Amino acid sequence: MITIHHLNNSRSQRVLWLLEELGVAYEVKRYERTKDMQAPKELKQIHPLGKSPVLTKDGGTIAETGAIVEYLLAQYGDGRLMPPEGTEDYWTARHFLHYAEGSAMPPLFLMLVLEMIPRRAPFFTKPILKASMAKVDAMLVRPQIALHLDHWEEAIGKSGWFAGPELSVADIMMSFPVEAAARRFGYNDRPKLRDFLLRIHDRPAYRRGLKRGGPYAYA
Repeated sequence: MITIHHLNNSRSQRVLWLLEELGVAYEVKRYERTKDMQAPKELKQIHPLGKSPVLTKDGGTIAETGAIVEYLLAQYGDGRLMPPEGTEDYWTARHFLHYAEGSAMPPLFLMLVLEMIPRRAPFFTKPILKASMAKVDAMLVRPQIALHLDHWEEAIGKSGWFAGPELSVADIMMSFPVEAAARRFGYNDRPKLRDFLLRIHDRPAYRRGLKRGGPYAYA
């Protein structure tokens, strides 16, 4: 039996959604973030990095969302959720499978870090740090995120999905950055991304995964 070591409000929610779409039986081991939003120490007993998601099965361990997703598709996909191999849509799906973590999430995470630094600083340094971090955010981070958001809006412009005419692994992987960005920017000026979120949130498999994973701030 597959076990997913799942951290609340985390990228591992995508793995649960994928398993529900594939109809694969699995167990969920839940972990709660600490007060400072870090993963609990118990996760280090599963993998040395102490991060989530982690998949365990028959004594084996796989970490990293992209690697877990590729494993699940190879073992249980049977051609599902991936466009036909060799097609343009296939390579687009593979692009977004890796792009979601490799390029899309770093600027969003950096924005979060810039917000956290002043909050955790000593009281007398908060105003200075807040102003400094806001300047970095405005000059460096937000322009980069805007570039990515434009890429997403254009990518789903033809069909409403990231790779081809129907739901694929690209959409599952991209769901987390799209949801994370929606909280900070909204999509009033990007209607295709707004509609994308409405459609994935309405999928029965997404809802089942959400129920298994527990409360999720991005949904």
